[in-house]
Amino acid sequence: MSSLPVRESSAAQEAPAAPAAQPVSVQYARYLRAQKRAARLVRLSRLSVLAAFLALWELAAALQWVDPMLTSKPSSLASSFMQFSLEGNLLRHTWITGVETMVGLMVSMAAGTAIAVLFWWSSYASKVLEPYMVVLNALPKVALGPIFYIWLGDRYSIYGMAVAISIIVTIMMIEAGFREIGKTKLKVMESFGATKLQMLRMVLLPASVPNLIAALKVNVGLTLVGVIMGEFLSSKAGLGYLIIYGGQVFQMDMVMVSIAMLAVLSILLYGIVTVIGRFAMKRNHFEE
Repeated sequence: MSSLPVRESSAAQEAPAAPAAQPVSVQYARYLRAQKRAARLVRLSRLSVLAAFLALWELAAALQWVDPMLTSKPSSLASSFMQFSLEGNLLRHTWITGVETMVGLMVSMAAGTAIAVLFWWSSYASKVLEPYMVVLNALPKVALGPIFYIWLGDRYSIYGMAVAISIIVTIMMIEAGFREIGKTKLKVMESFGATKLQMLRMVLLPASVPNLIAALKVNVGLTLVGVIMGEFLSSKAGLGYLIIYGGQVFQMDMVMVSIAMLAVLSILLYGIVTVIGRFAMKRNHFEE
């Protein structure tokens, strides 16, 4: 048998050695522990504030500091929530309001972005229509409710109200974002013979991702407000309908549970938008 050493494979020879893990300094480890403690303290404080509010509310109702018939109380809300959930009405109305909000949000974002692009494309159109945008933004949208009901009917008037409240803000925010983008980049592309469509697709829209995400986050609340206003005026279902119906028959538990579900729905929608925003920011190489 040959005593020559066995020759290692070329792949093993070419594979670089794994870099040694750098030890974490004592100061940096102490800093990380402090950050974790601070985050836990913030979460604990949030829960403590909520628990204190609910406890004070329950105590005030139990000691007759407030009239439970007018303000309800957390224990009654818990039982009412279980009752409405078992009946299936609460989840159905919450789903209806959520779908209406998502549709209104998508329509307002799409239409608002298209109009903002039109204003960037044509400075003439921007100068002509800008005063009307200011007037429409200042106009109380609830005054348009009866008009939407007559024009669109009891169902689609809700979408009309949601879009009316959020679209003007969308246009103004996205157009302002277009103006903030450096004109030097656009001039360079123009000097190379790029068309406006190419500048829009390659520079303007990718650079406007943070502004689009910011407008989307603002519109979550605005669209939900518009949906609830529309349901107040004309709906036969949804959380806004439950709030109006509960107030008419003096069932404050129904009103309070519906408001609590609105808070949960807004948190869920904002969370979805936040996840979409993080994905879009990473995809377009923006630092958060």
